[in-house]
Formats: sequence, C-alpha cells, structure tokens
Amino acid sequence: MAAAPTPPPVPTTLGELRADRHEHRTVKAEVRGNLLAALRTGQDPFPGIVGFDDTVRPELERALLAGHDVVLLGERGQGKTRLMRTVVGLLDEWSPVVEGCEINDHPYAPVCGRCQALVAQRGDAVPVGWRHRDQRYGEKLATPDTSVGDLVGDVDPVKVAQGRTLGDPETVHYGLMPRTNRGVLGLNELPDLAERIQVALFNVLEERDIQVRGYNLRMPLDLLVIASANPEDYTNRGRIISPLKDRFGAEIRTHYPLEVSAEVALVAQEADLVADVPAHLLEIIARLARELRASTSVDQRSGVSARLAVAAAEAVAGSALRRAALMGEQTAVARVADLPGVLGSLRGKVEFEMGEEGREEEILDHLLRVAVAATFRAHLAGLDLSGFTERFTEGGTVETGLMTSAHELLDQLGAAPGLAQVLAALDVDEDNVSPGQVAAAVELTLEGLWLTRRLTKDTIDGRSVYGG
Repeated sequence: MAAAPTPPPVPTTLGELRADRHEHRTVKAEVRGNLLAALRTGQDPFPGIVGFDDTVRPELERALLAGHDVVLLGERGQGKTRLMRTVVGLLDEWSPVVEGCEINDHPYAPVCGRCQALVAQRGDAVPVGWRHRDQRYGEKLATPDTSVGDLVGDVDPVKVAQGRTLGDPETVHYGLMPRTNRGVLGLNELPDLAERIQVALFNVLEERDIQVRGYNLRMPLDLLVIASANPEDYTNRGRIISPLKDRFGAEIRTHYPLEVSAEVALVAQEADLVADVPAHLLEIIARLARELRASTSVDQRSGVSARLAVAAAEAVAGSALRRAALMGEQTAVARVADLPGVLGSLRGKVEFEMGEEGREEEILDHLLRVAVAATFRAHLAGLDLSGFTERFTEGGTVETGLMTSAHELLDQLGAAPGLAQVLAALDVDEDNVSPGQVAAAVELTLEGLWLTRRLTKDTIDGRSVYGG
C-alpha cells in the first residue's frame, strides 16, 4: 500500500516561495536527482517491477540519468505501462504552479501568455498552488483516430463564441501534452498513431515547444516522454516514421521474466486471489506460461502476456472457492484438479499458429502436463515416495476431481508414509496446515507419480482415478 502523501508546502504566493528558497528544477533534473538519491541509499526506484533487475532497470536508469526520452519495446504483457508509471515516483512529491494555469507553469518561469501577464502585473503577490507528483502524469493510448488536437491542441470554438478573435492565442484549447507540462507523459502503442500525428510530435520531442493551427506560439514544454511499442511495429517496415524514432534518446527492450521464480513472484504480486493458492500451484501456472512462450504451436510474434498467468491464478482460486461453497469446506484451497477447468478461459489470451486450428485444447492440456511434471520434479523428485505407491500395489484407488472435498480425498488415501516429507519439500508449515493444503500436496504427488509413469490414472467425466 502506497504511503499517504505529506501535506503540501506552506508558501501560497510567489513572494513566499522565493522567501522559502525554493529551487526550480526541470522534470528531467528532478528525476535525475531523485534517482541518484535512491541509488545511493539503496531504495527501490521502481517498486513493483519484477524480473528486470539485471536487464531493463540498468538501461532505464542510465537513460533517465542522461535526461533522455525513452521508448520501451516489448510484446504485450511485459510490464511496459507499469514501468512507465513508476517513473512518476521519481518526481518531487510536491511542485509549485501558478494557481489556475492550464499548463502548470512554474511561478519562476511562466511560459503561457496568461501567466506571464499575471506575474508582470502582480509580482510577488501571484497566487501559488501545489501539485502532487501523482497529478503530474499524463497517459494516452495511441489509437488511429487520435487527432493533433487531442495531443497538442486546437482552436476552442466556445472561446471564439465568447468574443475572442481567431488570432488570439487565448482561443487555444490545449491538448494532453501541454496539459502534462512539467510532468511525465506516457504514450502507449506509439506506432498506432497516424503518420501525420507522429509528425506533430517532432517539435515536442526536439525543440520542446508546440504549434497549434498556425498560431505564432512558442511555449517551451518541460516534459519527460516515455512511449511503448511492439518491436515488430517499431521498424522502418512497421508503422513508425524514422524521424520520430531519431528523436527518442533511448530504446529499451523489455522481456518476460527470465526465471521461474520471477514469474511466480510476478503472479503472486499481481493476482487478486479469493482463495488460498499454494506456491507449487503458482509455479505450475508460471511454468505453463513459459511453456506456451516456447511452443512452436503458439504465434510468438504476439507474445504470451504475463496477464495469462495472473488470470489463471485468479481462476483456480475462484474454482477452489466454488468447491468450498458447494462442499461445505471452511477453507478454500486450490488444487491440481482445478487447473484443467480454467484452460478454456485462457484460450483468448493465446494466439495459435494457423496450422493448429482445432488442436488448441489438446496443446494446452499437453503443456499443462509438462508444467505439472516439471514442478513435481523440482520439488519432489528426490524424495522416497514408496509410501504413496505402495498404497496402490494391491489394487487400491484414490478418486479426486473438482467436486472432491479435501476430507474425502484424504480419507481415501489414509495414512501415507512420506507425507510429512512432501509437505516440507513444498514449504507447507506442518504446525499450521489445513486439510485443504494437505490435499493440494497429495494431488500434486499423485499427478506427478502418474506423469512419471509410477502410477496409473483413468479420467472419467472429469474425475481422476489413480491406481487400480
């Protein structure tokens, strides 16, 4: 949970601000100074960003320290938007503005005609307001119908109707960029802007000013621009024009988590879970996402978003909560049996190759089994599980499924030598363990034994019968 903002500073006029010895810094100078302070004190400058410590973060830190505008290149679901939003945390917590200014002019250096006239007329009596850094972030999802007026500005017919002449700069209605003046501007999916709109950004990124409908305006904007794009579109053959690319100081490639542990941490951080989802189940989901990204049956040009794993974790939690309600369980705990049922809801998050049409469910089922087997080997491969297998040597069976309660499953299994080792290997606290957690560990063990061909399994109407 983010800390509550501190109260704004005391000065309310330009004179009081000068007396308080306030120092005016540009946006990029603010970011540079606060980033250096965070690095020197060991604070995390990008909280909530997982898996980029040795790759993306150093590149972004270098770009921000250099004062560069940045393009983040990566496939969908790699955290580009989250990353650009965290940069706002590197701004000063409170920043002074001329009270009532549409483009957030600093009282020391006003750039719009209204504020310049106000400072000239009232001097140190000019009223000063304070903006929190959270208010200094503007974001635009670039779409083909975005206009120059949306980003830069246009003539306001209402102001003209009120009696101003068309030649009066006061008739201009400012777009998102000038309204984000002295802040951070995020442009998502930059190549989706029409070429004429991309041309309109030239002056903002290079000369740092704006042009509106031929008005003789020179309004130096103080902006840090961070854009995102798909690498396939951000090429000369894509939908980006080369002069715009040239105006960004840094291009930084993002990526999906490189390690399973980072993927698990990301899912645990982002998923809103309505039931207990054991760590080994989150790992299975993370491994499933990674298998999909490596599969030749999946169109890798569109990527496999981290949102797939997050949605899967939330779906299995929902499945566990439903079972608990129907079976009268006090604690809802997700199990391996919940996983197959959620695969269908994930198909919309994966683009399959054209040749795989009709085999989507089969591919997902196969990759899920691969993920379960890998998780089983990672945690339980070195254990003596003969206590489980001996339970089935004389024809015994254990039946489980979506609507099998934890108590029913454990009663069927009975005493299983080695269960304590399994719980320890899965980091389950034996002193504070619920029947649902034990059942989840048992299901992983039984499924892993079947996948490693040490146990038989039959699936009948969605119910799995081990042994027999």
